[in-house]
Amino acid sequence: MGKKFEAASKKVDADKRFTIVEACSTVTEVAFAKFDETVDCAARLGVNPKHADQMLRASVSLPHGTGKTVRVIVFAKGERAVEAKEAGADEVGAEDLVEKIQGGWMDFDSAIATPDMMGLVGRLGRVLGPRGLMPNPKVGTVTMNVANAVTELKAGRIEFRTDKTGIIHAPIGKVSFGPEKLQANLTALLDTLQRLKPSTAKGKYWKSVTISSSMGPGVRLDTSDVLSAVDK
Repeated sequence: MGKKFEAASKKVDADKRFTIVEACSTVTEVAFAKFDETVDCAARLGVNPKHADQMLRASVSLPHGTGKTVRVIVFAKGERAVEAKEAGADEVGAEDLVEKIQGGWMDFDSAIATPDMMGLVGRLGRVLGPRGLMPNPKVGTVTMNVANAVTELKAGRIEFRTDKTGIIHAPIGKVSFGPEKLQANLTALLDTLQRLKPSTAKGKYWKSVTISSSMGPGVRLDTSDVLSAVDK
């Protein structure tokens, strides 16, 4: 794997800053793994996550999804539980679902809850919180419209948040998507990040943006191209 990575790295000029179009083409060209690699974006933003108003946490619906089968659970009762099941939720419940998770079951990627369930779901804070799985109204996972939330997550809505260094990490698809679909997904993410720019953020907002496949080298974007794309 070392030699393959080295060979792929030689194809990417480390000093060059790529346009969005060039970057999406390059990342697919240099991918070398035998499996269909995920393409990720790492955006370093000019925010200070120590300030609550500069901690970005939201979601975005990628036009072409992530290429991944998303397992969604829903904490709901009655009519909302029925709606969640009909929308395709993998597991629906209330106290029983909380107990199942407390017992060690974690076979899911996203969790949704109706507002009235949050008192119950709060018991799982220590389990779900560190994994980024706690339902949150900011990303649309605490809602009465559970059917719509399930549908969007299954279709490719992703959640993201700034880490303590101000970097957002998010998947934008698979290598097999090809450059055009990756470009559409990446632009959707960048548009959302631009829209969420805190009014209190000082200085340069787009510090760096890099995309890479699971095993491949990073491809750095030209932030001026990013700005022109999101300002359209």
